[in-house]
Amino acid sequence: MKNLFKVVSGLALLSCACLSDAKLPESIKVGSDTSYAPFDFIDKNGEITGFNIEITKALCEKANIKCEFQSTDFDALIPSLLSRKIDMISSSLMMTEKRKKQIAFSDEIFLTNSRLITKQGANLLPNVESLKGKRVGVEQGTSQEHFVNDKWRPNGVIIVPYQNQLQVFSDLVAGRLDAALQDEVTGSYAFLKQPQGKDFAFAGEILSDKGYFDVGVGLGFRKKDDELREAFNKALVEILNDGTYQKINNKYFDFNVYSNKK
Repeated sequence: MKNLFKVVSGLALLSCACLSDAKLPESIKVGSDTSYAPFDFIDKNGEITGFNIEITKALCEKANIKCEFQSTDFDALIPSLLSRKIDMISSSLMMTEKRKKQIAFSDEIFLTNSRLITKQGANLLPNVESLKGKRVGVEQGTSQEHFVNDKWRPNGVIIVPYQNQLQVFSDLVAGRLDAALQDEVTGSYAFLKQPQGKDFAFAGEILSDKGYFDVGVGLGFRKKDDELREAFNKALVEILNDGTYQKINNKYFDFNVYSNKK
């Protein structure tokens, strides 16, 4: 990963060279969908935490900005940003072209894959032929929902949207869904490795459709907030180079989500 860090460093230094005199806010409100463990969730003490939250806190510290985290439903993140209810999005928000028309993104924070989960022995695969007439749950506003609405729903797959990912898993266990499509890491960490997921498994291969699942996750900003965005890009370079990012990565994963391209 070292060579990749150097490339990012060079790009960020070029883009941030003129920011030393830019006035940044002392504090900002950060929106996060807290139903997406291990990236963003609420712990047993009622605190918002997770890999993505810890990374963002480290970035806030480097940027010398106080960050106040707010639990926000995924499909409300961009509207909340644009209406100034929050100042930044820190969630598993893939940097798709559609979203780039609405907001600006930081440099890539991490990249994970998307996979289908079904009951063991269901013999279902992540394609239209296998899922036609079946009920597939997705979280509202996600890249997974955009994909299934574009590719699967018109071909006879029954798509069931949910307000958060925990509701998807709950209905999958209850038998109200035949399958669920979500981030691979969240599916494993928050469901398959938990008692409720013992009778379920990933089905088929990783989904890699271009324009939906081939882009990474970034922090979200209003398009006019260039100085704030570049301050966080500079902070990202710093935590990549000083080992902070890797330390947080190793706390949650046994692989590098910064370069998780398969």
